[in-house]
Amino acid sequence: MSEQILSNARIVLEDRIIDGSVIISDGRIAAIDEGSSRSGEDFGGDYLIPGLVELHTDHLESHYSPRPGVRWHMTSAIQAHDAQIVTSGITTVFDCLRMGSDEDGGFDKGEMRDMADAIQAAERDDRLRAQHLIHLRCEVASDNVLEHFADFENDPHVRLVSLMDHSPGQRQFQTMEQYTLYYKTKRGLTDEQFARFVESRLQLSERYSALHRDTLAKSCAERGITVASHDDATLAHVEEAKGHGVKLAEFPTSIEAAEASHQSGMSVLMGAPNVVRGKSHSGNIAARDLAKRGVLDVLSSDYVPLSLLHASFVLADEIDGISLPQAIAMVTSTPARTVSLSDRGRIETGLRADLVRVRRDEGVPVIRAVWREGRRVA
Repeated sequence: MSEQILSNARIVLEDRIIDGSVIISDGRIAAIDEGSSRSGEDFGGDYLIPGLVELHTDHLESHYSPRPGVRWHMTSAIQAHDAQIVTSGITTVFDCLRMGSDEDGGFDKGEMRDMADAIQAAERDDRLRAQHLIHLRCEVASDNVLEHFADFENDPHVRLVSLMDHSPGQRQFQTMEQYTLYYKTKRGLTDEQFARFVESRLQLSERYSALHRDTLAKSCAERGITVASHDDATLAHVEEAKGHGVKLAEFPTSIEAAEASHQSGMSVLMGAPNVVRGKSHSGNIAARDLAKRGVLDVLSSDYVPLSLLHASFVLADEIDGISLPQAIAMVTSTPARTVSLSDRGRIETGLRADLVRVRRDEGVPVIRAVWREGRRVA
């Protein structure tokens, strides 16, 4: 690969912003020079930031199942997802695949294995522009979650596993008001149908949750897979997560749990759409409140890919004490470190040339170019 020079850029390093140039050679960052230059691609003062690292997005699922009961062609769904991911500045994406099904839906056994195989085949065929890794979202209260998980026991692409329990009265749904809105009202269930649904969910959680958490956490420890907790609400939840070796606390639903997770050395992840909107879609805590307390470490685009970069600028603009380099670190270097990807997430000599050119005079930032390992992909 020939040498490239990206010049006259505002380069966002981990601790500061400099004006200068970056030299790329053989897919790596070869040099970073301060000052103006007449060589290479002139950025004209645009920002140069590391490629974004996305740990939690179920965006692929919306392409594969765009309507209830509809299954789209897997390769087509993956390519559509990848195109939106990379043009949002994301060069490393952990695609969430759901483990465990129930009466509320989900996927059949083997369906997510087929999806993972389709992703890997698309990569081998050079159809994809971002690097795709796998995040298994394990619904621990499901009776078949371990059966689904077994399909991935020898897959090195699995780098992250989250332990989730969406049963009523806890975690994301601490009140029945929230749960009723999400499951009864939105789905049009009758009172009788909803009562049966709640009772079934409670019984499954009581029977399986603890057993499945322990089993999955042990398997991940043996395989060196990063473990994430999900929707922790109490100090007891955080203590449980610590016992399971959790490195990533996804979407804590109380300030108490978020602060305890952060103080325990976990990376606290919240949704970028929460930052942009200023509130949670499910009525839980606002990500900006955690940012103000200094306990927000990682952002996830969740269901809107472009929100990842947009939210970084919102935090830098609106939260005292958060600089742009600190906000960009929440979507680059910190998520990369959390899942032990030491070769990316920073603009530093020797690292992968995963880079994004961004123009932002005001409002929503505009992504003008994206490079993955020195190859321009958008």
